[in-house]
Amino acid sequence: MRILITNDDGINAPGLTVLEAIAEAVAGEAGEVWTVAPAFEQSGVGHMISYTHPTMVAELAPRRFAAEGSPADCVLAGIHDVLGGNAPDLVLSGVNRGNNAAENTLYSGTIGGAMEGALQGLKAIALSQYFGPGNAALDDPFEAAAAVGAQTVRRILDHGQWGNGEYGIFYSVNFPPVPAAGVKGLRAARQGLRPGTKFSTEPHFSPSGRKFVWIKGGPQHVESAPGTDNQVNLEGYVSVTPMRCDLTAHDVLDELTEALE
Repeated sequence: MRILITNDDGINAPGLTVLEAIAEAVAGEAGEVWTVAPAFEQSGVGHMISYTHPTMVAELAPRRFAAEGSPADCVLAGIHDVLGGNAPDLVLSGVNRGNNAAENTLYSGTIGGAMEGALQGLKAIALSQYFGPGNAALDDPFEAAAAVGAQTVRRILDHGQWGNGEYGIFYSVNFPPVPAAGVKGLRAARQGLRPGTKFSTEPHFSPSGRKFVWIKGGPQHVESAPGTDNQVNLEGYVSVTPMRCDLTAHDVLDELTEALE
């Protein structure tokens, strides 16, 4: 199996090292793992592509490249340049430092990397490690992802559906904020929403008096609806969420069509 991996935390991120080990285990001895990751951190860029300027790609080691662009740029560069159009069998994005459950999904560059893989017609999985009091102080806060990541990917490959419509399915995996021994298992879960959790801004002033704002996240350990990704993570389970790039609100389309026509 040939696997292309990327992330949004950057080529030197510890989560990428975890993902490399996961990918090597899944690919097997006869497989290949190719890394194309951002040269610098790209957290929060979503599915952005560098459409208006070129992306420099540098080879750092055999099958290991850094690109001055977003995770989606890296996937495009990996497929169409680094691999010379010889498409990988699987795209893995992560392991993100922090959860990409609930509303975080919409901002995530990690998700964006997997989304681009799906748009290219490939099997793709995003992997993220939830942080919290149960694991943040561990010597290795990615312990849960490292312990069950490979078997999680294998189970999705064995049992997941990838779709046969216009938009293929990709998967978002979030590992719970617990030590490896505390992982209770896997749960299929829909995307949730943490009540009252929104991004905002915090103003700061430079020494010259100019005003700047930092983007500020909301509380991450707010419970969400039963059976949602965030909630099963807080209960100690790995969440597996099937996703599509189709953003249409299908549940209101028929009613809107009738009203407009």
